[in-house]
Amino acid sequence: MSLPISVIVTTYNWPQALARVLNALSIQNYRRMEVIVADDGSNDLTAQVINTYRQQCDFPVIHCWQPDEGFRAAMCRNKAVAKANHPYLVFIDGDCIPFPHFVANHAKLAQAGWFVAGNRVLLSQSFTQTILNQELKIEKYKAQQWLRAVLTGRCNRLAPYQYFPLGKIRTWRKHQWAGAKTCNLGMWRQDFINVNGFDENFVGWGFEDSDLVIRLLRHGCYKKLGKFAVEVCHLWHLSQNKAQLSENKSRLKHTLQCSQVKAVKGIEQYLIYENNSQT
Repeated sequence: MSLPISVIVTTYNWPQALARVLNALSIQNYRRMEVIVADDGSNDLTAQVINTYRQQCDFPVIHCWQPDEGFRAAMCRNKAVAKANHPYLVFIDGDCIPFPHFVANHAKLAQAGWFVAGNRVLLSQSFTQTILNQELKIEKYKAQQWLRAVLTGRCNRLAPYQYFPLGKIRTWRKHQWAGAKTCNLGMWRQDFINVNGFDENFVGWGFEDSDLVIRLLRHGCYKKLGKFAVEVCHLWHLSQNKAQLSENKSRLKHTLQCSQVKAVKGIEQYLIYENNSQT
């Protein structure tokens, strides 16, 4: 029996990009899934995009919105996971377009006691604008089209078309936290809950995903590489506001120096609410 998966898509006021991501999820060759959009305070245009795909998709599309009070990705992801109905989570960002095999390959790599760190194909600014303006379905590009894109500088590397098992290579860096990012990360929901999810003391851009991964490793989960299996195409955008980067870096340093496993302020507060609302 296939593994039921909850795909958590984080977004904020970029409905054009979110539409491309949701469209790519709508044509996945794996159907035992739900999509939960973790919305960090977007306006009604984003809600309209979500409603459109909710009507088109043959799996649930859930909108988990919170008020716009600054960059609070940790909080909106925790709230989204609290609403998740499936035992396995896949996190992506609302500017990362998955290939049709993306969810299926995450399911293939899922293993008790492990989380999966995927990676990205970076797209240029001009190619990103073309994709959005012309609604290009790059997730359906053939190998020759991607080769042409690499040679013309529209992306940084070839996108794989076949699943490469890689065997034990995937587990070579099982203790390494660096490189695992929530723009493409798979894990068991129970492991996420056991470490109390994201630490909501991380406000503003930076390091909330590193903090989570470090605590997962301390909890006894190992890192599995998702290369040549679960790539996404990352649309170009301006850099995020990094005004609180130094504070988040200090928080991460503290996490590295202590033995903390559970976030002080994490998902548990929303689990209580969700459980009560269902009774």
